[in-house]
Amino acid sequence: MIESFGFALVALLVIVDPVGTAVIFAAMTTNNSEAERRRQAIRATCIAAVVLLLFAVLGGWLLRALGIGLPAMKVAGGLLLFLLAADMVMGQTFLRATPEEQRAGAEEHDVSVFPLAIPLLAGPGGMTSMVLMTQEAGGDWARLAGVFFALLVVLVLTLICLLGAGQVARVLGRTGGHVIGRVLGVLLAALAAQIALEGVRETLSP
Repeated sequence: MIESFGFALVALLVIVDPVGTAVIFAAMTTNNSEAERRRQAIRATCIAAVVLLLFAVLGGWLLRALGIGLPAMKVAGGLLLFLLAADMVMGQTFLRATPEEQRAGAEEHDVSVFPLAIPLLAGPGGMTSMVLMTQEAGGDWARLAGVFFALLVVLVLTLICLLGAGQVARVLGRTGGHVIGRVLGVLLAALAAQIALEGVRETLSP
């Protein structure tokens, strides 16, 4: 359980990026009151939790229904996570909300569903990771508990960061947020490479 918890915690922290997301959230809600920001933060976190849990529970069934093996999912998931890592390191927008989407969200009164919950919190990387980690755990309830507990911890940390988004943005500043995002992107690239290589090894092994 401890090993699966540790791996899931690191992966989800890097993918969800609570601090970086809080900085974006603060920028999108500059015209909102403190009560409105609090309501949107709680709603977005709850929506992201439901989406990620659905992928964790139903992802395996969907793979079997489509005839997709776990090694193939690992390769695809690793490549997808690598694109997200490239997004974070290079400052591109392969899998995250584009600047246009972020501006569109800022113009709306409520940004909790889009782009905050999806795709910033529960994006392709997080959905894929939950499927991979739960499938890797198999029927081991201890490992599954580690994965779900890691998700809970990350979501709680994310909610805390979102509730303090204004303070986070002021402390880090624009440069600090970019530095943290790029460092986390490098770590995510390494995790993505490991997942993809494991999928290739399992595919080629007799």
